Amino acid sequence: MKLTKDGIKNTAEWEAKGYSLPKFDRNSVEAATKAEPFWIHFGAGNIFRAFQANVVQELLNKGVLDRGLVVAEGYDYEIIEKMYRPHDNIGALVTLKSSGSVEKTVVGSIMEALAADSENEKDWARLLEIFRSPSLQMVTFTITEKGYLLRNAAGLMMPGVEDDFAAGPVLPKSYIGKVVTLLHERYVNGELPVAMVSMDNCSHNGDKLYAAVNEFAKEWENRGVCKPGFLDYVNNSGKVSFPWTMIDKITPRPDAKIEKILADDGIEQLEPVITSKKTYVAPFVNAEECQYLVIEDNFPNGRPELEKAGLYFTDRETVDKVEKMKVCTCLNPLHTFLAVSGCLLGYTLIADEMKDPDLLRLVKRLGYDEGLPVVVDPGIIKPRNFIDEVVNIRIPNPFMPDTPQRIACDTSQKLSIRFGETIKGYLGRSDLNIADLKVIPLVFALWLRYLMAIGDDGKVFELSPDPLLEECKKYVAGVKIGDTSLPAELDKLLCRKEIFGVDLFEAGLADAVKDYFAKLIAGNGAVRNTLHQTAL
Repeated sequence: MKLTKDGIKNTAEWEAKGYSLPKFDRNSVEAATKAEPFWIHFGAGNIFRAFQANVVQELLNKGVLDRGLVVAEGYDYEIIEKMYRPHDNIGALVTLKSSGSVEKTVVGSIMEALAADSENEKDWARLLEIFRSPSLQMVTFTITEKGYLLRNAAGLMMPGVEDDFAAGPVLPKSYIGKVVTLLHERYVNGELPVAMVSMDNCSHNGDKLYAAVNEFAKEWENRGVCKPGFLDYVNNSGKVSFPWTMIDKITPRPDAKIEKILADDGIEQLEPVITSKKTYVAPFVNAEECQYLVIEDNFPNGRPELEKAGLYFTDRETVDKVEKMKVCTCLNPLHTFLAVSGCLLGYTLIADEMKDPDLLRLVKRLGYDEGLPVVVDPGIIKPRNFIDEVVNIRIPNPFMPDTPQRIACDTSQKLSIRFGETIKGYLGRSDLNIADLKVIPLVFALWLRYLMAIGDDGKVFELSPDPLLEECKKYVAGVKIGDTSLPAELDKLLCRKEIFGVDLFEAGLADAVKDYFAKLIAGNGAVRNTLHQTAL
């Protein structure tokens, strides 16, 4: 049993082992895709293979689609060369159920896999051909939020960008330079319409993609290195759109336990590849069962009926509301609470924290009691149903190897949106009392306690990366376990709106945060005791 075209021909053998297989004629779909591509995706990583590729397979199986996907990788070409091509673009998706069972699918919806490398003559020529095709409806991306940056944090140009600005749409080096060069090819071949759709997990992602593309087009026109009118084309929403999307699905790194399950079934050649750029890829992906993809319905060249596979199409305002529902109330705040609590209590799996009665009660109180009264309701997804799924299925999933240490990364950047918006909601409502918030000030206090880098057992632990880590640690540098007197310096942190979303003194929560913090530093075991007493 091999994950290749020939290897999956013995369907009875695969199905006997519990695998769902492609139910379409791959040869005819491949021929149709190459003749009239409709969807190309940039970013050949796990989320694409677990989500978008599986959605297309479902629609191919149903007969809704007659063409498959083209994927392009513009950062780590070895993913294409060493993983996609040896397996004929076929992979296994193992869906990890909260019940402890797994669902196994052979995904064969990817018809072409290309290196978005302008020095690869064959692949680059094919990419140019695809972008000249009138049939192309959507160009999608999962290249991470950093992929859209043209400058680093110091304001310096990312590698290749300045060269690409100067050279124009010829043999680009930077990721966005490649994308804009391909879009320019579409422009010079008839100003053909297309949707440029970021599906990365960041707020207002379409704007981030647009800003990068627009800056390239502007530079090229100003320098006279592209066909005149390209900037107008990029800014004509009837020709090129940049929809917002909200994506939500956890796809951890391929896990050795899952590899063993597949190997025990008799699948060969499952060995992962670690590329020279340190990307870890395998012939399989493992992912949670729950998934959401909400897309602004703005497609100048039409679009496939992806709603028939559970995707949502709506307006921009609703996409924004779904994002706020998730980030400010129903998922991300719960994760942050579990992250800082878990680090202090010595947990190494988020799922295990949901077996802790104190943490479970506080997670529910944070979401249902404190968040839902001011939740942004998008209408298309019920917030209570979403949080039910988060609390009962997603976070407790024993298969999901997510850690509090990973989620604790960049906490200083997350508190304002994950909790500050709820606080503002309470302050703006005459029927709600800010004093009723108990868990949110506890989270802030737990973060302060976390910054001390001492667990509840008195042992030192390593703090997760955070751009403000060294600065924020200074506010608690003089605090000692067992001494509940708090430094005056702490007040200077609690008033910082850019961290908490509000000035906690003006909001009336600073004293509650300090009271909790004093309890949390009372001695070894004080974190557990405070959590338990608050959960009662």
